[in-house]
Amino acid sequence: MKEIFNYLKNHLEEDFRPGYYIALGLFLAACIAINYSLDFEDSIIDSYYGKTVRIVYFFLFYGFAYYGATALLVIFKKRYDILRNPWFWLKSAFILFLLALDSGFHYHDLVVRQLVSPVAHYFTTKVVKNLINVLTMVLPMIIFYRLYDRQVGSFYGLTLRGFNYKPYLFMLLVMVPVVTAASFTESFNDFYPIYKRNAVHAHLQIAEWIPAMVYELAYGWNFLTVELAFRGFMVLSLASIMGRNVVVPMVVTYCFYHFGKPGAEAISSILGGYILGVIAYESRSVFGGIIIHVGIAWMMEFFAWLQQEI
Repeated sequence: MKEIFNYLKNHLEEDFRPGYYIALGLFLAACIAINYSLDFEDSIIDSYYGKTVRIVYFFLFYGFAYYGATALLVIFKKRYDILRNPWFWLKSAFILFLLALDSGFHYHDLVVRQLVSPVAHYFTTKVVKNLINVLTMVLPMIIFYRLYDRQVGSFYGLTLRGFNYKPYLFMLLVMVPVVTAASFTESFNDFYPIYKRNAVHAHLQIAEWIPAMVYELAYGWNFLTVELAFRGFMVLSLASIMGRNVVVPMVVTYCFYHFGKPGAEAISSILGGYILGVIAYESRSVFGGIIIHVGIAWMMEFFAWLQQEI
């Protein structure tokens, strides 16, 4: 843990400006209040599900978060050079588009309806939704990396070089009582577990735990991709342009990414995203974030399942 505390201490000493952080806090507080009072992400953007324009709306949604935070950075830190750098606009627009494409992608539903028995629709759609990012995010990032980002060193932090796993396992242990307490709240149980019970196991004549495990593995893969996008691309790719300033715009966008989830989770994503962003910046690895992210996600699924069984 000492290593992580040193990362955070060094980062705050260089990045913290009172006015800048207060302005960011007010910006995020206003956005969170508006989203959850209007149910903006769920009731407005998601009302366009099944339409291509939803991808455009997600791009504008995430773009408002990222460029709004960047505007505050430029104003308070006088980093006008960032806006003059064409690579900033190319890279930021690229990753925002991939996030929007993945969030708004629905074409797999059409294929599932045509090829899969109705009783297996739910299971198949849930699994494919978590794996479709191979096409919407991972492959485009691989192509971009090979063409433009070889200087990053590893594929956006996907490296074990010098990686120490022990602090992250300790952080997961710390989260056990937090997730346990959250699992007793109504908002938590309204949302989790993400994978609901269904009849696909009876249809396939297999044990109920088998399709559930397949889904959870796909669910875990999705978080690996999230780490590659937010802590890998948004931090490590743009660090050469923005330096330490790269963390905060990522955090604000990451919070918006959680707006379809319970409000407490969106708020906690700010601190979690900040810590994981600093770790990625300092260690040049996203494996710490993968351990934390996947571990907490599976923990939440597990405790939600326990609540159903009690």
